[in-house]
Amino acid sequence: MSQKQTPNYTFALIVVFIVCFLIGFITTMNNSMIAFCSKAFDLTAQQGQYVNSAFYGAYLLAIPFSLLMSKIGYKGTLILGLAVAGIGFVINSLGIDAAITAQGNVYAVFLSSMCLVAMGVVMLQNVANPYVMVLGSPEKGAFRMTLSQALNSVATTVAPIFITTVIIAGKEPAPELVPGPFLGLGIFTLLICLILVFLKLPKIDEGKQSEEAGEKLVEKSSVFAYPHVWLGALGIFMYMGVEIGVPSMLPYRFRELGINDSDIVTSYLAFYWGGMMVGRFAGAAILAKFEPRKLLTACLCLGAACIALSLVFASSMIGIWLMLAAGLFHSVMWPLIFNLGLQKLGRHTKAASGVINTGVIGAAMLMPVMGAMVDATGVIIAMCLMFVFYAYIIWFCNWGSKIGIE
Repeated sequence: MSQKQTPNYTFALIVVFIVCFLIGFITTMNNSMIAFCSKAFDLTAQQGQYVNSAFYGAYLLAIPFSLLMSKIGYKGTLILGLAVAGIGFVINSLGIDAAITAQGNVYAVFLSSMCLVAMGVVMLQNVANPYVMVLGSPEKGAFRMTLSQALNSVATTVAPIFITTVIIAGKEPAPELVPGPFLGLGIFTLLICLILVFLKLPKIDEGKQSEEAGEKLVEKSSVFAYPHVWLGALGIFMYMGVEIGVPSMLPYRFRELGINDSDIVTSYLAFYWGGMMVGRFAGAAILAKFEPRKLLTACLCLGAACIALSLVFASSMIGIWLMLAAGLFHSVMWPLIFNLGLQKLGRHTKAASGVINTGVIGAAMLMPVMGAMVDATGVIIAMCLMFVFYAYIIWFCNWGSKIGIE
């Protein structure tokens, strides 16, 4: 009697890993533009954070997009997401040129078009996380997701370098520097979209796959009936305050040290995202031997310790380096929180991805709050809010993620 052949998902994983790279590049490029936009458009700290609001606010559409994914599948959503993001970049480039010529509100055009780019990224994010989870055995899901995020981190390390060498390039920040590079990104994204149209990707039946793997499911009528999914969405919400909190607050930490050069500030971001890249590759290796919850708890405690010590040494560059070092421990948080939120869902996996991705609006909501606190009380007090975020994620990791499934 012949044994059933295990499907080979290598090619599909490579495609998703490339998409993860693109997601990381676009997302970090957006965040890296804060210092640039603040100077180019003469913004307050709170206004500068609207870059995050315009981008991450699109994650409010994560649930509708996940329902769409249930209709058109993983490949269809990948193609649509790439098309929307590419068109957003093209509109950004052409719209800024038009606004400069007409002496209109260039910043409003920039924010609007980046929101369109973000909608495409939301679709890609909705696909990438559950697709990586189901392209192989459930017990290795955390490993595959951490590896995909490691490749995402390669992109997040490259993005600030792209901003400093291609867009800013030693010039005084100005709106007219943006159109050329953004048009190039749009064409590149649309090219990937066109290639993907002709590629064949496997169709996955998550419920059947879970049964074949012998995974015990608590089958419910709807994804909305799983408490750990909603708590996982709140975990991602809080995590965004941690991950994006560091690069968003970094310009103001430098400002307190008397450094206002946006080129210097942006170049230092490469160390933060580089630490996340190293941490994710290391995390993928560590997960081969250690239980995900233990690794996540340890990284949360160490990340919080780095931020606490950075506040102690706030008057020197030591505080800056400690702040950047937190990236090493932030590295595995996204994939592990997401993995815990997607546990034992079977056919509800696609919809759950949308629910959890909604938590990304944390960056859109929490960053303006922290920006307002910087304006009102200073950056040190604003950063203390991050300890609330750490505390919730620790609770979710060890207790909240088990509700309803154990």
